[in-house]
Amino acid sequence: MKGVLSIQSHVTYGHAGNCAAVFPVQRMGLEVWPIHTVHFSNHTQYHQGWTGKAASADAIGEVFEGLEKIGVTSHIQAITTGYLGDASHCDVIARIVKSVKAANPDCLYLCDPVMGSPEKGCIVSDGIAESLVGTLMPMADILVPNQFELTQFTGQAIHSLEDAIVACRKAQALGPKLVLAKHLHGVEGDDFSMVMAAGETCYLAQRPHLKFEREPVGVGDMISATFLAGILTGSSAPEALEHCNNAVYGVLEETSASGEWELQLIAAQKQFETPSHQFKVALL
Repeated sequence: MKGVLSIQSHVTYGHAGNCAAVFPVQRMGLEVWPIHTVHFSNHTQYHQGWTGKAASADAIGEVFEGLEKIGVTSHIQAITTGYLGDASHCDVIARIVKSVKAANPDCLYLCDPVMGSPEKGCIVSDGIAESLVGTLMPMADILVPNQFELTQFTGQAIHSLEDAIVACRKAQALGPKLVLAKHLHGVEGDDFSMVMAAGETCYLAQRPHLKFEREPVGVGDMISATFLAGILTGSSAPEALEHCNNAVYGVLEETSASGEWELQLIAAQKQFETPSHQFKVALL
């Protein structure tokens, strides 16, 4: 039985981290084995706060050791990582990635380098951003940063579409074979834009930018998971990007129509199989 090892946060209420990533991958026909870096009551952007705590690096390692004992390692097609609760998580994840790739060299590692956004209320612990840049991001086969994270990794300021392409190319030179900049602000009109560098080619995916009173959380986690599932189910990188862009828009459209803040993954689950919209990816 083949599957995806997903190492990121868990919330009891709502959809962020593994709670935004596991279901889309399952809905697209793949097994997912989650390891939780934190267990919170809800995501960190609620003004009322949240409860719960981060897992220790030892606890994450122990769960993986259990998987090793039952022979799961060689069946892991891909590893994906997202929100981390402590800088020490980077070291244990690096060991996990190396161990899995030793057992299965074809395993892909997708790194979603969540560095936090204080102005939005997304909090990460001290040292995580530095550990991501120095340890995990260069190890990734697929890197899925937002605009801020891509700049932190490459040192390339992004003010235009051309800057985004340069930044993706610089990121590729630092290790990842495929770079998907998943949220670019104002680089190409008013639409929501994503730029992907795959091999020698770059692509642009766009969709209408829906307005929310409070921006939903977990969209990036959903993007990373849906894109990875497309790759693993046989789509080319541009095909996976196009499907991801359309599926995510369908979920956001359902979320907007519901008047809810939390992503409506369950209500809109058919979008992951047959998206309602068909926005085309452009070759740059």
